[in-house]
Amino acid sequence: QLHLVESGGGAVQPGGSLRLSCAASGFPLDVFTLGWFRQAPGKEREGVACISTGGEVANYADSVKGRFTISRDNAKKTVFLQMNSLKPEDTAVYYCAARKGLCNLYGDYYDYWGQGTQVTVSS
Repeated sequence: QLHLVESGGGAVQPGGSLRLSCAASGFPLDVFTLGWFRQAPGKEREGVACISTGGEVANYADSVKGRFTISRDNAKKTVFLQMNSLKPEDTAVYYCAARKGLCNLYGDYYDYWGQGTQVTVSS
């Protein structure tokens, strides 16, 4: 069983930055495609970014392109989400997830999920 634990969330002002981390245990990470998803109160879950097993491919939601960067360190079994130029609409609980398969932003394809970390962007 792959176990995922997110960290790095918090409160930040608009225009600020945060770096989320997701540490994995239980299986080698390099066989999994990894993704970040978010869910705001009253809204559906949204795919934010994903990265292929070796990091060669990354996809982003249009709403975060140019502001967020996903990366991974397979040796340290960790995936990151660098979030810059944060906006109030980025406020949500952010989840990391893993799957064996292509990098996409459809949460139903992901088999393993972390517990989430809260990100709040407010002045």
